Amino acid sequence: MITLVLGGVRSGKSVLAEGLFAGRPARYVAPGPVPRRTDPDDAADREWAERVDAHQARRGPSWTTLETGDVAGVLRTAGHPILVDCLGTWLTRLVDDAQAWEDRLLARAVLADARDALLASLDESSCDVVLVSNEVGLGVVPATASGRLFRDELGRLNAAVAAVADEVLLVVAGRVIDLSGSPGIAPFLATRSGR
Repeated sequence: MITLVLGGVRSGKSVLAEGLFAGRPARYVAPGPVPRRTDPDDAADREWAERVDAHQARRGPSWTTLETGDVAGVLRTAGHPILVDCLGTWLTRLVDDAQAWEDRLLARAVLADARDALLASLDESSCDVVLVSNEVGLGVVPATASGRLFRDELGRLNAAVAAVADEVLLVVAGRVIDLSGSPGIAPFLATRSGR
């Protein structure tokens, strides 16, 4: 079973994703950039560490955590439930690693390859997978080129994963909307063309 959980910041999407495993132990894949955490007096380092600690405490000791950008590799070899949280931080890591924020063509090529590998690994996976992602396309157009790149590419990634997911859930203000039975764009337009 592949489940995509979408939502805004602090919507409850991670809590929902963790709850989908109903007490079963799972591997938590943190695919984002790994912060250096070198300065205990740095407020940003402390704030990030507090966020990580809160997530780990909520999941409990039966979960294992893996910090990696190789999400496709983890999914291909996993024999146990996997929670990937989140695709937005994974996208950031991929563009950071490629140093491509200022090179839109390079960023799109890197992300297209990673997206294709992710989709193939989801198709091959024999375990339950829950992927969490931010829904960032509902706000204003970002003022910077890098912000627009992030928003556009995350939208493409979310749509691609939703197309192969068995279940798609949108969390808004702590409320869950099940989009699983909703048609994709092409099937929806096909039903309208017969009118």
